[in-house]
Amino acid sequence: MRRVERQAMVIVAATLVADQVSKQLLLDYVVHAGGIVPVINGFFRLVQVWNTGVSFGLMASSPLPPWVLSAVAIAVCIGLFIWLRRTDRPLTGWGIGLVMGGAIGNVIDRARWGAVFDFADFHVGRWHYPAFNVADSAIVVGVALMLIDSLIGERKRAP
Repeated sequence: MRRVERQAMVIVAATLVADQVSKQLLLDYVVHAGGIVPVINGFFRLVQVWNTGVSFGLMASSPLPPWVLSAVAIAVCIGLFIWLRRTDRPLTGWGIGLVMGGAIGNVIDRARWGAVFDFADFHVGRWHYPAFNVADSAIVVGVALMLIDSLIGERKRAP
C-alpha cells in the first residue's frame, strides 16, 4: 500500500472512531439533560436531532428509506476508494479519507437507529445553521481539501 493510501486509511479510521464515540457520548449526555444543553448562550448548544436526510438535513422530508441513502453513501465510498488508488496527491488523499470516514459514520447511524444523530446547533437569534455532527464536518472539510488541491494543482500546471 502506498503512503497516500495508508494516510487516507488512518484518516478514515480516526474520523470513524471520533464520529461514533462523540455520538454515543453526546447522545447519552443530551438525553439525560433533557434534549438541549446550552454551551454558549445565544450561539451554540448541544441538541438531539434525528436526521433522516443527508448531511445538514438536506432531503429530510424525502420519502427515501435509510437503506437507499446508505447504498448511495457506500457507492460514493467505492468511487472515492478507486480515486484514492489512482492519486498520488496527499491533500486529495486526506480529503478522500475524511469524506469516506464521515460517510461510513453516517451509514452506521442509519443501520443502528434508522437516522443520523446530529448534535451541534449553532444559532444567532432566530437563525439556525442545520444541526450537524463530526461525520458531517469531516465530509465538508474533506471536500474542501479536494477542491483546494484541484485548484492548486491547476495553478501548478499552468505555464
